[in-house]
Formats: sequence, structure tokens, C-alpha cells
Amino acid sequence: MQNETSQIPGDTPRDYPRGLPRREDGLSRFLGGSPLSVAFRLILLSILVGVVLAAIGFDPWNIVASIRRLFNWIYELGFDAINGLWRYFLLGAVIVIPIWLISRLFGAPRGR
Repeated sequence: MQNETSQIPGDTPRDYPRGLPRREDGLSRFLGGSPLSVAFRLILLSILVGVVLAAIGFDPWNIVASIRRLFNWIYELGFDAINGLWRYFLLGAVIVIPIWLISRLFGAPRGR
């Protein structure tokens, strides 16, 4: 039987570290990784969020006016949608209501 501390030929020693120990200082622990990789991820995320905000009309030089313009656009869009639905309803009702009324007036009574 083999002893627990004995080694098989070609095996690395049990007390030898597999890689260099990773030095985790306070800054890396605070940032959640190495400062360079965190900076790279933050730059990419900032560009992505900037593209999305630019698509909805934000301007980085006048953010308050951009937010006000966004809410105004949403407000007007809501009422334009209601106005559009109302127009479609009226257009369809001109055809649907008379046909329904004629079918009810001239339809045969149905027994239950």
C-alpha cells in the first residue's frame, strides 16, 4: 500500500503551487478585477449605453433638456396613438355597424 505522502513518478510535488499566487490588493478587490480590465469593460459599457441613449434622443451636452424632450415625445406619442386608434375605429365603424345592423334586422330569428 502506498503512503499518503508518497508521490507517483512524474507527479508534481503536493506542496508546490500550481501557478503563481494571484496578488489581490485592496484596489483590485474594490474594483472587482484588475484596474485595466475593469476600465476596458466600463469603456465598452459606456459606449453601448451611449448608443442606446443617443437613439432615443439624449444629448450629453444638455441632459436636462434631453430628458424633458424625451418625456414630451412619449406624451405626444401616447395621444397620437389614441388619435390614430380613434380614426381607425371611426373608419371601420362606418362599414361594420351598418352591416351588423342590417344583418340583425333582416336575419331570421333563431330559436334556442
